[in-house]
Amino acid sequence: MARNYLKKAEKTSRTDATDVQAIVKDILDTIEAGGDASALEYAAKFDNYSGSTVLSDEEVETAVKSVSQKMQDDMKFAYENIRKFAEAQKASLSNITMDISDGLTAGQRAIPVRAAGCYVPGGRYSHVASALMTVTTAKVAGVGHITACSPPQGEAGVHPAIVYAAKLSGADKILSMGGVQGVAAMTFGLFGLPPADIIVGPGNQFVAEAKRQLFGRVGIDMIAGPTDSLILADATADAEIVAVDLVGQAEHGYNSPVWLVTDDKALARTVLARVPELIETLPEINKENATAAWRDYAEVIVCDNREEMAATSDDYAPEHLTVQADDLDWWLGRLECYGSLFLGEETTVAYGDKSSGTNHVLPTSGSARYTGGLSVHKYMKVVTWQRATREGAKRVAEATARISRLEGMEGHARTADIRLKKYFPGENFDLSAED
Repeated sequence: MARNYLKKAEKTSRTDATDVQAIVKDILDTIEAGGDASALEYAAKFDNYSGSTVLSDEEVETAVKSVSQKMQDDMKFAYENIRKFAEAQKASLSNITMDISDGLTAGQRAIPVRAAGCYVPGGRYSHVASALMTVTTAKVAGVGHITACSPPQGEAGVHPAIVYAAKLSGADKILSMGGVQGVAAMTFGLFGLPPADIIVGPGNQFVAEAKRQLFGRVGIDMIAGPTDSLILADATADAEIVAVDLVGQAEHGYNSPVWLVTDDKALARTVLARVPELIETLPEINKENATAAWRDYAEVIVCDNREEMAATSDDYAPEHLTVQADDLDWWLGRLECYGSLFLGEETTVAYGDKSSGTNHVLPTSGSARYTGGLSVHKYMKVVTWQRATREGAKRVAEATARISRLEGMEGHARTADIRLKKYFPGENFDLSAED
């Protein structure tokens, strides 16, 4: 397959990854042993905060009142879209009861977890949308208790807009604590909170590593790396929109890859020239991130045709995938590996990030090859059950006894033997594994 790189990345998301495992392990061990007091020590050290840890109802209401009506209306709009989509997702997963054979019935139940911890980043950027995405889906799933956790902005505490978003979405408690200590507090059930069954939400490398180390003890949505985005564009695409969309995603972080894959070299060269110019017009903090991301991680690839473009995209398995090309239905049917797909220039990644309804907590670093993003389903356990009459279980018991003995599991076999002996005392059964 021909891939012509007009721009090749000098780094990947793993090139300069800092070894944070030992740091995170030490923090988690210390907090587990020291409880609330140790968590508060780390909060004072890393968050520079000494205020309320779990916000009171009065503190929540004070924060809510400081959010403008216009912003509240925008967040309500986003919340309604997210809730509607989450409800549709939940409806797609139903309880099942079926007759396997005469006298043997089996089923499936979808049961929400009892407690969830939703981490909401609040450092350089206050991720209001992350509160909406994580808490709303947990609420729709039917989770019994939801904690929203976000780092305070110094002594000012959690950003009021995040507090409002968490309350609007249905959070039961709001924890003013960041980083590893926030994840630990929700996992271990500190400050009177119920221990979380699952921890979800984006965060920096320390948050991601804490979730990785705690996985198994609690469920997690995914192990996320830097956000990444890929645009597929043909000759029909608007080069200016393509360039603006690439810059919009590059501002996430210095190591956030953005990729353009096209079959039109003229468009590629136009975008290559335009992106640095657009980056220069960003506010300083955004420009710093986008400059590094474009310089070190971005790629522009020219392919021979749309099939090669699609195959390239599937190999990259991007978190966000945008198609600005002709025949959108073809792309929808062909593409297989992505976190979320944005078809046509009338939509863009930022819509999904903020307010259109689909979830923005998505797989990164190629993990879209094997998993999707956060959804109602992540908060639900799909469990099975069965029931049988004695006659209905007869054939099952015979097969179970013989298979168990073939495997060398005599104890298993005897649990079937005793039932056959009790229920069918006058019958002889060949329950050996031998022919």
